[in-house]
Amino acid sequence: MRFFAKFGHGADTTLLIVVVVLIFAGFLFLASASSDVGTLRYGDGYFFLKNQMLKGLLPGVVGFLFGYFFYYRRWKPLSFVLLAANVILLILVFTPLGYAAKGANRWIDIGGFSFQPSEFLKITFILYIANLLSSAILKKQKKSWQTYFLFAGVTLAVGFLIFIQPATTMAVIVLGAGAIIYFLNSGGWKQVLASIGIVAVVGGLLLAVTPYRFLRVLPFWNDIAQEVAPGLVVEQEEVDTFHADQSLLAIGMGGISGVGFGQSTTKYSLLPEPMGDSIFSVIAEEFGFVGSFILIVLYVVLFWRMTDIMQRCTDDFARLTVLGFAAVISIQTIIHIAANAALFPYTGVPLPFISYGGTALAVMLTMMGITLNISRHTSRLKTM
Repeated sequence: MRFFAKFGHGADTTLLIVVVVLIFAGFLFLASASSDVGTLRYGDGYFFLKNQMLKGLLPGVVGFLFGYFFYYRRWKPLSFVLLAANVILLILVFTPLGYAAKGANRWIDIGGFSFQPSEFLKITFILYIANLLSSAILKKQKKSWQTYFLFAGVTLAVGFLIFIQPATTMAVIVLGAGAIIYFLNSGGWKQVLASIGIVAVVGGLLLAVTPYRFLRVLPFWNDIAQEVAPGLVVEQEEVDTFHADQSLLAIGMGGISGVGFGQSTTKYSLLPEPMGDSIFSVIAEEFGFVGSFILIVLYVVLFWRMTDIMQRCTDDFARLTVLGFAAVISIQTIIHIAANAALFPYTGVPLPFISYGGTALAVMLTMMGITLNISRHTSRLKTM
């Protein structure tokens, strides 16, 4: 039995180059965005950069190489086990092994090594859904209610564990990518309507039991209502728009060419999490419209190459896996940039390959390794 594929034709070189450029650009941006916070908190301006290399890049390179050489078809029979293990880790965050930060139980700490289990869902959940739907397509059951209920049941279970952490935006990214895979390949209109109903009911219950989620969306809603229907503006004495206002200020200060590397003034105290949630605003301030545009183009090229790999796949499992990974990266990138530009409710979403976060970077690199492994074998794929 072959677990590691032999070298076939070359991997997608353009995709590999874009990933490498994003990684190096990310370290450059992170060095600037985190220097003041690192100096203030730890007396080391490169504290976060060193941490990112040690806890993000190092395991990420290992994950990338494993994903690159491990024959992609071997993920298929392992997908359920991997998702089940991930679910166990999600439960462990509520045990003594887990620890809370900023009011959320999202991390596990073992021997001083901490990681965020929900990040792994970007791989395990996508692999499981790709396996489920590719098997259904093979059996000509892709629009069956049995397949839909299995998909919906797993999605609701995973979503519940993410929401109670709470990590709402992570749920939007992971479950949204899963929904894209399903409805672009299997969903009939009846199942679409059923899903809309489920989302409406579950969403309403969440807003009822956790009103802070509504308050987070409220400023964004009021901005829209003010323009299109002033009568729908929700009255509130204090609408929190501070984060969005400071992000827009930073972007505006950058102008066309930016204020220069390391010269951002908003990162000192005005922007929340300048090395994470607000890093795009720091980039826009220091490198301006030109730098921001180039960064966005890199993400567009990344998506284009992944789409090309997906279209060349004759194996449904490979095609759906790449589609899921592309959806995860695209949704996360769009939400981060849109939130910083006040086009989406402000939320804590890291910018892929750029923002501080070891687990996030390691997971992204592993996803790219698997994608490049698939690209190496697209000319020899057979439908499973």
